[in-house]
Amino acid sequence: MKKYKILVLSNLDGSTQKILKSAVSLAKMINGEIEVFSVTKLTEIIDRDSQLSAMRTINTKHTATGKKMKNLITPIIKDYGINIKYSFIFGNVKNEIKNFIEERQPDIIVLGKRKSSPFRLIGDSITQYVFKTFKGAIMIAGDKNTLEPNQEISLGMLNNLEPLVNLKFAGDLLAHTKSSLKSFKIVKKLGASEEMTKPANKKTVEYVFEHNDSSIKNLSNYLTKNNINLLYLSKMKKQADNFMVSDIKSLVNNLNVTLLVTSE
Repeated sequence: MKKYKILVLSNLDGSTQKILKSAVSLAKMINGEIEVFSVTKLTEIIDRDSQLSAMRTINTKHTATGKKMKNLITPIIKDYGINIKYSFIFGNVKNEIKNFIEERQPDIIVLGKRKSSPFRLIGDSITQYVFKTFKGAIMIAGDKNTLEPNQEISLGMLNNLEPLVNLKFAGDLLAHTKSSLKSFKIVKKLGASEEMTKPANKKTVEYVFEHNDSSIKNLSNYLTKNNINLLYLSKMKKQADNFMVSDIKSLVNNLNVTLLVTSE
């Protein structure tokens, strides 16, 4: 059985444990292994100090960061009986993340979001950077209605013509989905003719919205009503009658749900 590599990128803030719980939940469903990686800009540690002073500052920060990571991750390991590797580095954030991804070759990258600035996680526009450069699955862990380890999920799909069409571990997610699978579509005009291929042994309930300025708000309301805590989106090409929500930033900003996004 394939072991999926899950990489959690974190700035070690207060949301880290929530993000880790979502990652653990995913790992337990799909037979995954987790590694946490954090990068701190050197400019956040040292300024125009002398070389000796700078080295002392770096050493102090190195010790403090290692301790902080251990304190954040060890309780999760103990609570859920899962091994989690972790490491950190000081340097150029985007370069270090790029190098780490190339070295580890993860199948899934997990990120968190902030209410005030969800696209500034471990440096400027890191989420956008990951979306542009990483071709695997990306999970944006929500800060509300989060995934809980060892519990079934409430799974929804957004604008997918076929259930979980591009997801290698689709069967594992469906096996851990409670009740019916929910399909949410945003179309150019209501009444557009579309066919939906339903997954085996799972009833699919479909909600269709016409695209307008309130589309995302309406979607958010229906996700809440249906207690959806994981929404899957495949970045497929636009279909003739199917409006594809391509603005990931808008989804992250306005949906209180964990997003799972795959490439085309």
